[in-house]
Amino acid sequence: MSTPKRHGIVVGVDGSPASNSAVCWAARDAALRGLPLTLVHMVNLAPTWPEMPMLAGISVWLEEDGRQVIEQAIKMVKDALASDKVHISSQLIWSPPTPTLIELSREAEILVVGSHGRGAVARGLLGSVSSGVVRRANCPVAVIREEGASEPHPIDPESAPVLLGIDGSPASELATAIAFDEASRRGVELNAVHAWSDVEVVELPGLDWSACQEEAAQILAERLAGWQERYPDVKVHRSVVCDRPARRLLKDASSAQLVVVGSHGRGGLAGMLLGSVSNAVVHSVHIPVIVARQS
Repeated sequence: MSTPKRHGIVVGVDGSPASNSAVCWAARDAALRGLPLTLVHMVNLAPTWPEMPMLAGISVWLEEDGRQVIEQAIKMVKDALASDKVHISSQLIWSPPTPTLIELSREAEILVVGSHGRGAVARGLLGSVSSGVVRRANCPVAVIREEGASEPHPIDPESAPVLLGIDGSPASELATAIAFDEASRRGVELNAVHAWSDVEVVELPGLDWSACQEEAAQILAERLAGWQERYPDVKVHRSVVCDRPARRLLKDASSAQLVVVGSHGRGGLAGMLLGSVSNAVVHSVHIPVIVARQS
């Protein structure tokens, strides 16, 4: 059993709607997983040219504003949880957000960010930041949309399944572990999807797609078997489809509560979770996405 990371779940906070949603999601996930929660606010002054001395009092104002953002986040965590079992810590750091969060990710179980920030001088968690940490973090990254930005769910979001994109790559294996754990803790089903990315190949004359599909389905079942034994409480639905991976995941996400994907995949005929796929999912779906990164 691996040693728990000291920061537990790290969430970047800046007071924006997406950041507030990220705080609430991270609080609930920390409670589900029994992990501490670390709230981090970065103060990042935009450089000027030529360099100008900082206006009198602006540093005091920025620090006070940052502390208010953290206090608001702590209140949201307590309001989101029915108990005080989650240990909460906070940090206010004078540095750019992306490299700071990447460094903190070395000692985090998961890094949580909002999809966009407010963008004022003291706000850091813009789309560029969420994109940056997804590409370079040393742990899984959850990207959360602001509440109210999601499309209507055909079913209750709390009972909706976890959606997993799988292709058998190392990143996909980590995504599978995360997806099973999240589904088990939430008490919901898991939809595991493997899509063939090279659609043109399966259209070649003489290629028996039904036979390929049957073989792929058998391989998928074998890869999931060990995880199903480890998590017997999770009901799994397996899908092998001839479709673009990102398009299929975006379609299935409309009836899921969480999507889990790898940061990259194997490529080729059976490859699925390329960086372009995870990138498309993060930027397009309206529900939380976990990208399975590791150091």
